[in-house]
Amino acid sequence: MAETLTATSEDIAVELTPSKASPKPGKLFIGGEFVDALSGKTFETRNPATGAVITDIAEAGTEDVELAVRAARKAFEDGSPWRKMSPRDRSRALWKLAELIRQNADELSELETLDTGKPIFESSKFDIPQAAECFEYYAGWPTKIAGETIANTAGGEALVYTLREPIGVCGQIIPWNFPLQMLSWKVAPALACGNTIVLKPAEQTPLTALRFAELTLEAGIPAGVFNVVTGFGPTTGAAMVSNPGIDKIAFTGSVEVGKEIMRTAAGTLKRVSLELGGKSPNVVFADADLETAAKYALGGIFFNQGEMCTAGSRIFVEEAGYDAFMSVLRSRAQKMVAGDPLHPKTRLGALISEEHLNRVLNYVAVGKEEGANVAIGGTRIGSKGYFMKPTVLEGVTNQMRVAQEEIFGPVASVIKFKDIEEGIREANNSQFGLAAAIWTRDVKKAHNVAKRIKAGTVWINTISTTDNAVPFGGYKASGFGRELGRAAIDLYTETKSVWVDLNQ
Repeated sequence: MAETLTATSEDIAVELTPSKASPKPGKLFIGGEFVDALSGKTFETRNPATGAVITDIAEAGTEDVELAVRAARKAFEDGSPWRKMSPRDRSRALWKLAELIRQNADELSELETLDTGKPIFESSKFDIPQAAECFEYYAGWPTKIAGETIANTAGGEALVYTLREPIGVCGQIIPWNFPLQMLSWKVAPALACGNTIVLKPAEQTPLTALRFAELTLEAGIPAGVFNVVTGFGPTTGAAMVSNPGIDKIAFTGSVEVGKEIMRTAAGTLKRVSLELGGKSPNVVFADADLETAAKYALGGIFFNQGEMCTAGSRIFVEEAGYDAFMSVLRSRAQKMVAGDPLHPKTRLGALISEEHLNRVLNYVAVGKEEGANVAIGGTRIGSKGYFMKPTVLEGVTNQMRVAQEEIFGPVASVIKFKDIEEGIREANNSQFGLAAAIWTRDVKKAHNVAKRIKAGTVWINTISTTDNAVPFGGYKASGFGRELGRAAIDLYTETKSVWVDLNQ
């Protein structure tokens, strides 16, 4: 990637500068070693900002997945270094991983930006630091995973207690929008609990997962504890879900794939946790600080090019405050421009692929057909790379497809509502329930509305905030199970009850 490319349109020029990183061809990481796929097959990973090939990646088949599962099983069973490792030493290993992520933050940030098209500002200031923080948070957990003693009410003299034990081999399938951060959300708690892992990164964004695999060796993680199989969902991912040697599947991705995983996992009765789509309502009441609400609404939908499951893509605005809110939103949205993802001042990068860009643009066309008005944006930028103007649709009703289906791009649908009851009803009128935001100066209203919103996370006078200590997950079609916080410890442990008869 030595050349400088330029993408232009009638009102913007996106200059794409050379990268300092030199990603090497990606191999599978199995049993502590980097190996080629048994078939020899590879696929390309591309830079969304240019469309150019970054490097080739090994494509894992069923046999490769089986080898990874065997390595993880061997590393988990009795007698392995991981099984024998004390909670204190496991904590140290996780903390070492966090340190290594921080030490290699510049490289990891650039790899993330090359693979995803997101601004280096986001990769370096949010994604990579938060991944390190996640490992730091879970480094504190191995010494605190404990059972409890329970009063025996069954009669007789008995000691009853519980143990919390690791599930075993965990298959983890992560998405392409926040590759290393989503890896950390799954890998850190699973390792903290003593499990072993077979990870499949998204085929579009494998680079940071493979670099992280190298860091596990440097951190002293025993061979086979962490394995990476790169490939495609219908082949590599399906082989993981159907493999009887995997005890649990954790998946972040689309609703349809989540349904397929549930159907397949039923064949081996795997534990399953799913973090699926979202169509998050951002509800702005007329008594809110409308300028602040509009400012945050832009971040809620345009951060990471709108490629977020929690994106505040349905902006509900109470009629009495609509004009004032939209004046600020339109003005600020018009000033947003896409730019070189590797430039530190860029705040809007490229979408993940041409296929996805066309899908998002098609939704804009569908919205227009249904009667929505494109107030801002709505078009592609240039022909090099997969850039799109930030888009605001007005005149949207909550029954339109653009309001009901997850677009996963920089498209905000603005919807008017009359009063609090209509606002709550329409906010909940969705198959999804991942997140929601509420804007009001009335503290009583804020808490009452938050209680009635059907979503796993509700933000009040803020949006898109997460913390490694706070559980994250959804209602309805947004999935089940909670990642982060103590809740993730429940995802990656089994509870064993032990009875000791003291009469004998």
